[in-house]
Amino acid sequence: MVLITDAKVVALAGGVGGAKLVYGLAKLLPPDHFTIVGNVADDFELYGLHISPDLDTVMYTLAGVANPATGWGIKGDTRQMLEMLRAYGEDPWFGLGDRDLATHLLRTEWLRQGMTLSEVTTRLLRGLDVQSWLLPVTDDPLATMVETVEYGVLGFQEYFVRHRWQPTVRRLWFEGAEQARLSDAVRDALGTADVIVMCPSNPVLSIAPLLAVPGMRETLAARRGKCVAVSPFIGGKAVKGPAEKIMREMGLEISPRGLAGYYAGLLDGLVIDEADRDQPSADGVPVLVTNTLMQSSEEKVRLAGEILSWVGSGT
Repeated sequence: MVLITDAKVVALAGGVGGAKLVYGLAKLLPPDHFTIVGNVADDFELYGLHISPDLDTVMYTLAGVANPATGWGIKGDTRQMLEMLRAYGEDPWFGLGDRDLATHLLRTEWLRQGMTLSEVTTRLLRGLDVQSWLLPVTDDPLATMVETVEYGVLGFQEYFVRHRWQPTVRRLWFEGAEQARLSDAVRDALGTADVIVMCPSNPVLSIAPLLAVPGMRETLAARRGKCVAVSPFIGGKAVKGPAEKIMREMGLEISPRGLAGYYAGLLDGLVIDEADRDQPSADGVPVLVTNTLMQSSEEKVRLAGEILSWVGSGT
């Protein structure tokens, strides 16, 4: 059995669900044994600022400053800046907090000075006294684009925030994926990992962009460690966000079998909730059935420990 503290672990994560499990893993693993690969396809520019919502959600969660009510943003933050924008006649549809704004200001300035997004992210993490490694999957531009029935093609944040993910999805793709390069740090982390965990993030919006970067699937296929995915569904429904809605609109099966099929060729194991025990099984993929709902810090750590012990015992 691989001891938790001996294993080198890489988590593929995006969104609130991914950040919750990342928190649990970070509590069990030494910083030099734990790396998070983050989604950047939801990055966008607003008022001249480079905003990285998925990276920031993970970073704020690890730093213990995330808003507990939403899972994103900073707890206790104010929005006086947005109120001033409204006074000028603006319609500020994206909720930037005043303290949160400092993150985007510095990220934008450091990128302008020539730093890579990976370098900027590490500098921000250390400023919040987070020692775990959070690596953008690529330092190159990558953007989720959504074709909808009602509004045509939308940028991800317009679809997700401005329209509250209600438009019907016809298809989506990741602009810039063909030109993007997997960073050397990500490639090295995956190549030396004992365990790779696909967090309970939205498979289509948070994990698929990572897999779309050239070299990612090949690197995962050539891994030395085991790769397990944690289902974001409980009782056939998403815990939070549009995962269930989008997958249904795209004709994807929401079951352990459907999720294993979506990650075909990449998995050594699948973690599902007890409520999905009787759902169509993940053909040929070992399954851990447990309580996957993470409502407290203790539950995040408990689930992370169960996953690492299960993989360490040979799944």
